Amino acid sequence: MLFTDQAVQCTENIDCWSFDVLSANRVANGQILRHVTTDLLNRYGLIHKFKIQTAVLENFMIQMESGYNTYKNPYHNSIHAADVTQTTHYMLFQAGLANWLTDMEVFAMLFAAVIHDYKHTGTTNNYHVMSRSDIALIYNDRSVLENHHLSETFRLLKDQNLNILQNLSRDEYRDFRSLVIEMVLGTDMTSHFNHLKIMKKLLAHQEFSVDKAKGMALVLHCCDISHPSKEWRVHYHWTKLLLEEFFQQGDKEKELGLPFSPLCDRNTTPVAESQIGFINFIVSPSMEVLGTFLDKVQLALTRDIGPGEGSLSAEHEEKTAPNPRIRSIQASGKGIKSVSFDLGMILESTIKQNLL
Repeated sequence: MLFTDQAVQCTENIDCWSFDVLSANRVANGQILRHVTTDLLNRYGLIHKFKIQTAVLENFMIQMESGYNTYKNPYHNSIHAADVTQTTHYMLFQAGLANWLTDMEVFAMLFAAVIHDYKHTGTTNNYHVMSRSDIALIYNDRSVLENHHLSETFRLLKDQNLNILQNLSRDEYRDFRSLVIEMVLGTDMTSHFNHLKIMKKLLAHQEFSVDKAKGMALVLHCCDISHPSKEWRVHYHWTKLLLEEFFQQGDKEKELGLPFSPLCDRNTTPVAESQIGFINFIVSPSMEVLGTFLDKVQLALTRDIGPGEGSLSAEHEEKTAPNPRIRSIQASGKGIKSVSFDLGMILESTIKQNLL
């Protein structure tokens, strides 16, 4: 793909927690999702590893951006997808999570982040159920939008000109699809509290025994709701966009004679209080569990014990470190433990700042 120098510059700070995707999108002429995705797939060596044809990738990303912008949503659009993808990269790279994953699992995480809200309608699952929409009928009122995002994405991949997974083996494709489905379904907020409860129980065990798919789903979910832990200027803009989307849904509900969904009545919704509640009861507890999870991953990767007692073999280290860029974190002394501690400090300080 051919990108202008100005467009390439928009991803210069892609490794930073404070990456401002809204500003970067303006530099990228509204095409930040394709820039972020292409840059990251290349950085992790996935384009070469899985023999992704450049023309096919370009076609796929054009369809992604087009589908995301079908409904002209203020919040759930291609910019949000780019934001979640970049935040996922931060967890993989800066927090060192990629050392725990295989190449295919890293690919699945980035892919799930890119497609997790594809063709979002700008309305909630509750709205679809209450209005008896077609997709609510298709998915029997269960994780309506999440199933919709997945189905529409994998339907795209049936076209060989769009299928960036065409060179995966049958077994690789099966495992890849299973991981992506688990992660995207995990972004359904109705499963939030149950998911955290399960993860807390698993993480309470002295021996690290978290299933990879569940761990990856936790990471994507946290990235999806992470903007209150970003700098205030970023969080403030995202909040305005999200509430406008809610209010537009409320306008539709009023027109249809439906009761207002939570936070959707533009005349009565207490904006500040709603965000404080969301941070206190959703974001902060999620990030605490995520921090514990990252620490457990670090311990599993760095413990120094004898053979036969769970030590990492050279073969396992080679498998779990996708490329030299990830290995360089450990070589430079920036192991997962120190980076996850820094991440915790970032989250704590920014969340408190946003509450104030």
